[in-house]
Amino acid sequence: MKYDKEHVRELARGYALLNAVEHGGKAAIGPVMGKIIAKEPVLKKYAKEIVEIVREIVEEVNRLSINEQKELLEENYIWIIDEQKLKRKEFEKKLPPLPNVGESVVTRFAPNPDFIIHLGNARPAILSYEYAKMYKGKMILRFEDTDPRIKKPLPEAYHLIREDLKWLGISWDEEYIQSLRLYIYYDYARKLLEKGGGYIDNNPVEVYRRYRDSGTLERYPPRMRAVEDNLELWDKMLEGHFSEGEAVYRVKTDPNFRDPSVRDWVALRIIDTSKNPHPLVGDKYIVWPTYNFAAAIDDHLMGVTHILRAREHMQNTTKQKFLYEHFKWEYPNVIHFGRLKLEDMVMSKSAIKDLIMKGEAIGLDDPRFATIAGLRRRGVKPQAIRELILEVGIKQSDAKISYVNLASLNKSIIDSQSIRLMATIDPIPLSITNIPWRDRKFKIPLHPSGKLGHRDITVSGPNLKLLVSSSDLELFKSNKLIRLMELFNVEILDVSRDKVEARYHSDELDIARKHGAPIIQWVLPQTSIEIELIYIKGLKFVTKKGAIENYASRLRKDEVIQMIRIGFAKLDQIKKTDEGMLQKYLFLHE
Repeated sequence: MKYDKEHVRELARGYALLNAVEHGGKAAIGPVMGKIIAKEPVLKKYAKEIVEIVREIVEEVNRLSINEQKELLEENYIWIIDEQKLKRKEFEKKLPPLPNVGESVVTRFAPNPDFIIHLGNARPAILSYEYAKMYKGKMILRFEDTDPRIKKPLPEAYHLIREDLKWLGISWDEEYIQSLRLYIYYDYARKLLEKGGGYIDNNPVEVYRRYRDSGTLERYPPRMRAVEDNLELWDKMLEGHFSEGEAVYRVKTDPNFRDPSVRDWVALRIIDTSKNPHPLVGDKYIVWPTYNFAAAIDDHLMGVTHILRAREHMQNTTKQKFLYEHFKWEYPNVIHFGRLKLEDMVMSKSAIKDLIMKGEAIGLDDPRFATIAGLRRRGVKPQAIRELILEVGIKQSDAKISYVNLASLNKSIIDSQSIRLMATIDPIPLSITNIPWRDRKFKIPLHPSGKLGHRDITVSGPNLKLLVSSSDLELFKSNKLIRLMELFNVEILDVSRDKVEARYHSDELDIARKHGAPIIQWVLPQTSIEIELIYIKGLKFVTKKGAIENYASRLRKDEVIQMIRIGFAKLDQIKKTDEGMLQKYLFLHE
């Protein structure tokens, strides 16, 4: 039985378009042949004849622009796209097992509410949640807000962090706020003094450093005080006898430890809350635990078994272990991982705060920021962030991720959910004559799959005016025949810098293919909606003006669509104007 040449040509064209789109616009014969034979192994015995058909089709496809290739693939070969999705295993990155798992696993995410969370903070949150879920354990959310002076909490941050975590799909079993637990830290501070594991240092810090750095810390006078004297000084600290900077509480460690900063680290200090009131407890307390003291006490009391945190905390782990030794507690298992940086976006907390202070940001959810709020406003889906974090995993090395990587994950999620609409940027008029009907209704699908419905557009003849993108001028100049997407073919008569003149040629898509006619999008000027498409280039917003088809009037704020031949965009703002409506879109990615 001989093979069907037309069937093979259709397979070749579809797989060549797919291969071209996946490789920057250039298909190759080998991969296309491989796809055909894999789909229909019976064709293998005709390989020598089929390769000539494939060669011809590949040359034909490679003459098209990548945008034309994408359009043809999505318009006529959606079955190939669906086939590829089915072959791709559903992404589920398996995390490596946790060490020393006992009867239960308890993890925690402990943000400082001095700001909202960014992608780097989301990493321990997602990993802690996923591991707790993996082992059917529990996850704790703990707000570490015990520095009302340098890392002053933002009153709104507590709520915003909770909302960001919920948006990411993270739920927690218990929640704590450290500023409401100071009585607990005071109790353990007293117990540590009674054990001889800490002391009150009321010397100038320069004196302490002289002993520390000279290797004589063991003989430092405050360190050698009796327990009763330290307890008396502790009470004086709590009663306000000392001012800020006049006394600190130190934990005894190895006085000759290789890292000087670990030697007798500060566990509690005095903060003048009359000048720096805490947003939750005001000036009720003047003695505040440091991060290492409060976190270490809480991890024990809350039964945390596994801590997932950045490698920069390795020194803190060392400090906290000395405290655990004094109390004879077992220290939790710690997994340290490298930093995560999202290139092409602002991620530094200090840089973001600086832009906000200067009035150069459009809010905490500025889409230039790699905050969770900024990524959400930009149109990135929580599943894409989760998949990115799980893909990076718990590697100890630092990871630099390009926005392109995140965009690729995001596209795979939103592609099947986003309707396609035609838009023109910097539009110019296209005048068409000789249309052989008065009115004709075109039923145009909202997605190549046909699963998202359709819209009806009525086109009137015999003369018609459309808007097309000025960026397509070169296509009009270099091609005699143009295919208007979902409409018909036109013959180009004249092209100038600000307009194009054409006449109706034919309806059939096959005629356009035969002539290698490019396919362009268009909108009807009388029903179009004015748009601004905002691109983010580093710290700059670049705005382009255009028009979109009338169906966009049905869109809700924050809805993501694909502008055909342009890319995915999120409707960020809707404004009323004298002319009707202005829609502002944020460009996501192609």
